[in-house]
Amino acid sequence: MSTNRLSAKSIKREKHTIDASGKILGRLATEAAMILMGKKKPEYVPYLDTGDFVVVTNASKVKVTGKKMKDKLYTRHSGYPGGLKTETFDKLVNRKPEYIIEHAVKGMLPHNKLGSQMVKKLKVFSGEAK
Repeated sequence: MSTNRLSAKSIKREKHTIDASGKILGRLATEAAMILMGKKKPEYVPYLDTGDFVVVTNASKVKVTGKKMKDKLYTRHSGYPGGLKTETFDKLVNRKPEYIIEHAVKGMLPHNKLGSQMVKKLKVFSGEAK
């Protein structure tokens, strides 16, 4: 008895569109990460990128629960001493709403070369898709 091995050439990819308006950030990110990894497909294997393409629209209308609007912080560092910058969720959603969803989804993907391939299949738009 032989097993069928999945190859990178035989993977068929689809395009999924998710409307973020009114959805909770974590649940939206989980849904997108599962599609990007291909975990909902019967031919999923952990060592290949079997996932589909994901387009998220209306990123500026995403919701968070509780007091995360004021309390959730996004940090970055310039590389210089004293270069730590912090920004709250409500300020970042006004300035760069696409980054919020990209950051959440990227954190749910594997942190290796395979995860880097998967995140390239994610497109986020603050308004309707172009």
